[in-house]
Amino acid sequence: MRVYPERLQASLNDKLFPVYLVSGDETLLVQEAVDLIRSAARNNGCTERHVLDSGESGFRWDDLTQDTNALSLFAERRLIELKVANGKFGSDGSKTLQEYLQNASDEDVLLIVSGKIDRASTNSKWYKAIDAAGVTVQIWPIGADALPRWLEDRARSIGLQISREAVAILCDRVEGNLLAAAQELEKLRLVADTAQVSAELVIESVANNARFNLFGMLDKALAGRRTESLRMLHSLRSEGAQPPALLWAFVRELRSLQSLLMATQRGLSIPKALNEARVWKNRQPILGAALQRHTLAGIDSLLALAGEVDGATKGFRPGNAWDQLENLVFALAGDGTYPLAQQNSVARRHRFI
Repeated sequence: MRVYPERLQASLNDKLFPVYLVSGDETLLVQEAVDLIRSAARNNGCTERHVLDSGESGFRWDDLTQDTNALSLFAERRLIELKVANGKFGSDGSKTLQEYLQNASDEDVLLIVSGKIDRASTNSKWYKAIDAAGVTVQIWPIGADALPRWLEDRARSIGLQISREAVAILCDRVEGNLLAAAQELEKLRLVADTAQVSAELVIESVANNARFNLFGMLDKALAGRRTESLRMLHSLRSEGAQPPALLWAFVRELRSLQSLLMATQRGLSIPKALNEARVWKNRQPILGAALQRHTLAGIDSLLALAGEVDGATKGFRPGNAWDQLENLVFALAGDGTYPLAQQNSVARRHRFI
């Protein structure tokens, strides 16, 4: 059953299905949909969570059926997450998913989180099997024409009424970056004296954060301007920024680079890959510069480091989160390498989830 993103919460309130497929390249919207499903699964007794990633070295599709057949020690319900970043399932994936749907326990919930799935795949047997047994949620990018409406709806959902002039300024500010847009609205909610957001308030808020801001720092790093990006990171720290917020933005950019590098490996030129990914024109030179410096292996290493930052932030990994964030900036602004003294801690290659 196909469910539109805006109707997902209502569907989850009505019934929890045994399988969900959330696909798309809009990171914020995909993550929010996934979080809704995770929450519903927990509320329905899925106290165990198993994660499989098709991008991991050594992954086999048999891992899914083996994980499914392995009984929980306490026979608890489980949420099994399968991540397929490139949206490619292949013949092995198709066969395994169909087998899973035929034999899976009624107690478990399978959540598949995928990159964009092409039109041909939506007519495949495995996709139709998922659609028949559970829920498919396709996330589409918010284009420039739809962004003002999205901002208005988002503002309304957090109790703000925003003027058209303010929306226009924000659209220009975030340049299609939904995560940046969501964070700007949250900031406005905190600083606004009333629920009314004017153009003047947006201009003041943007001006207060224009010199040293998270997305400006990332753009400097992507462009290869290491000294400036590190200085901006230090300023963000002094201003009270928290590592989890920075880490989320880092991972978003790393996943984007990963997807674009995969496209170039398939034979697309960098400009073609950027266009197909619908990267905004004024960001294409920045991302293009990063693509020329980085490799898939390097990005994989940085995602592993991001996992260490996540663990250090939450207290279950050693190290200092800010030191590791500095390594991320250092590496992103260069060719993917960072000080050797810090690389030993990520030799185990824990991924950010």
